[in-house]
Amino acid sequence: MTVYGYFLSCEEFGPAELLAQARAAEQAGFEVLAISDHYHPWNDEQGQSPFVWSMIGALSQACSLPVTTLVTCPTIRMHPAVNAQAAATSAVLTQGRFRFGVGTGEALNEHVLGDHWPDAEVRMEMLEEAVQIIRQLFTGEQVTHRGRHYTVENARLYTVPDEPVPIHVSGFGPRAAALAGRIGDGFVTMTPDSDLVEQFRRAGGGGKPVIGGLKVCWGPDREQAVDTAHRLWPTDHLPGELGQLLPTPKHFEQASELVTRDMISSAVTCGDDVEEHVKAVRAYAQAGFDEVYVNQIGPDQQGFFDFYRTSVLPRLRSGS
Repeated sequence: MTVYGYFLSCEEFGPAELLAQARAAEQAGFEVLAISDHYHPWNDEQGQSPFVWSMIGALSQACSLPVTTLVTCPTIRMHPAVNAQAAATSAVLTQGRFRFGVGTGEALNEHVLGDHWPDAEVRMEMLEEAVQIIRQLFTGEQVTHRGRHYTVENARLYTVPDEPVPIHVSGFGPRAAALAGRIGDGFVTMTPDSDLVEQFRRAGGGGKPVIGGLKVCWGPDREQAVDTAHRLWPTDHLPGELGQLLPTPKHFEQASELVTRDMISSAVTCGDDVEEHVKAVRAYAQAGFDEVYVNQIGPDQQGFFDFYRTSVLPRLRSGS
């Protein structure tokens, strides 16, 4: 049975707002939370970017829902050994309700220390080695590692959960899906693509969870909701590899001139039509996803939560 969760957007909201959303999501009947891990927002209009590990610590005290990062890049901005400590402490704070979503990242967030931004093949190599290091450290044993991309010397995590943190690997193409099947405890991808799900399963994913998510813009005025989505999140609809390669929010703003309002209107579920919202979320379940996270674009969060509590989540769970 598909699990429905709420996606906390660190790019669009500050810490207090995110905590309020987490509480509201739990009250509305969402079962799980996801949270983004960024150094920058995608554009200045979004305007926020709190530190995800501080947020997870606060979330552990604010509500009882499981939390997953969607996703952390554990390869450049922070060394895998430091990410391992952050993830292990998060699991302890949440009493085992933390899952570590990881991916190859974007230049937008990972270039900030002046490191070279490698091509996709190298980024996947780095991710695989990083996951290996993180898993070793989750054991609580002393680790020394000298690999192609990373060195770890006499490192040991003393605060670790009773069970290793599940690592869910993100991917948006066949090679990344195959990597997730081989090294991940689950697969993260943001479009309801049954072919990618099958690629993951064939590569070793078996019965492991597949996780996805979508943005919607609920509101009583559909045209106003489209305007809000176009203003805040045109970046989700940029073509090709731009999302991985552009280095600053200003570059994303320039590239977003390619994204028209009509493109947003046809691609994003906007307004208050129950059938449209149910259909958009249900597409993930029909494609074989085990967890689906919904993110509300814009400031009308309570209206969204009321709408999903009364109209959308009951329909999704009843299958009607």
